[in-house]
Amino acid sequence: MRKLLLQTIGACVALAGLSGAATAAPAIEVLGRDFQFPNVIEGMPARLSDVKGLQINSFTTNDGVKLSYWEAGQGKPLIFVPGWSANGAQYINLIHLLARTHHVYVLDPRNQGLSQKVDVGGRIARHSMDLRELGQHLGIRSADYVGHSMGAAILWSHIDLFGTTGMRKAVFVDEPISIYSHADWSEQERLEAGGTTTSPERMVAAFTAGGPINALVTDLKVLERSQLTDSPYYRNSESFASAFIQNDPKALARVLFSHTVNDWRDVVRSKVDIPTAIFSGEQSTNLPSQRWAQSVIPGAVLFSYTTAEHGDHFLMFKNPVKFTQDLRSFLER
Repeated sequence: MRKLLLQTIGACVALAGLSGAATAAPAIEVLGRDFQFPNVIEGMPARLSDVKGLQINSFTTNDGVKLSYWEAGQGKPLIFVPGWSANGAQYINLIHLLARTHHVYVLDPRNQGLSQKVDVGGRIARHSMDLRELGQHLGIRSADYVGHSMGAAILWSHIDLFGTTGMRKAVFVDEPISIYSHADWSEQERLEAGGTTTSPERMVAAFTAGGPINALVTDLKVLERSQLTDSPYYRNSESFASAFIQNDPKALARVLFSHTVNDWRDVVRSKVDIPTAIFSGEQSTNLPSQRWAQSVIPGAVLFSYTTAEHGDHFLMFKNPVKFTQDLRSFLER
């Protein structure tokens, strides 16, 4: 069961044998073959080759790490920052839908996906620098940014270090403001911050080394919902990822402690000064913290999905059509 959790939580993905080797080329050339999705869905790709213009490209950071990114489409730049263990393969449905109106980019963070596996830079701050360097590599002066799960924390770090210059609008999808719950917090503070663990070491061990797991170690709902393949869209994207992608738990572990212990309340409260949307749902334990974030970010909009709308931590993958519609509506305001 633990192996399954590691394969699914946060859309765990890392392409075996191709890390650091991606070049500017059509995705099928980089991956080596086409792929047929298991579920036929009207308006969605039946196979990978139906995602027109999809490329997998790469660049090298200033500390010598080769990072990959997926891209397709034309129009205003829209940059996705995946969560812990996730990468562009999981975004295939979103890329297909959004490439009709935007130039979509999905970064594979270091030690994830097609990006190089290294033992340096296992910190959220370094990940935010990688994101900054992606923008510089692309020559993008202004873009909309979407961070899912840990990807939202990377955006908060980017805002903390570099401000919001070059960020037109920001979207945060279901990320606790502080995963680590401090012992001296009241229950109200814990809910507002989204704290789910009092032992970052045990949480890291549970996700990456087969350590024991229970509700005192981490949020069990996100694990349960990750295994609930209750959406044909989600089954398609997960099948695509699992066909080409394999995790390296040791590599994934390098950033997880840093991710767990950061408290972003001061950044969310005082430094997010651009139009902002927040996505969560009634099947996410994070919803109270997302409501708090909306309350302190001026003019922020909260999209809360119902259970029927797949309103859990993976809402953007399970319900990509609604998410795309809501995202476009926000970006076009």
